[in-house]
Amino acid sequence: MSAEDLEKYEAEMELQLYREYRDVVGLFSYVVETERRFYLTNHVEVTPRSTDGEVWFEVTMADAWVWDMYRQARFVKNVRVLTFKDVNVEELARTELSVDLPES
Repeated sequence: MSAEDLEKYEAEMELQLYREYRDVVGLFSYVVETERRFYLTNHVEVTPRSTDGEVWFEVTMADAWVWDMYRQARFVKNVRVLTFKDVNVEELARTELSVDLPES
């Protein structure tokens, strides 16, 4: 497989993932971003923790969808993330739930 073929494959996978996102975003209430992943979820809790002066976060989610083009099963019943990095949680407004995909 050439580098061009690999780029084409990854671009198609990303477009397919975006289309799936567009189809499922209306099912969820929150967007959660960590340093490694992007999630859609209906329940999220972020709990700051401290160990030996280091602050870290425990993020728990239920009924989630994971943005990851290499993952076959993107719907997840429960997720637990431990991170020292920032966590961004946003509640989706109903007006944001309609995503238009440009025609190709």
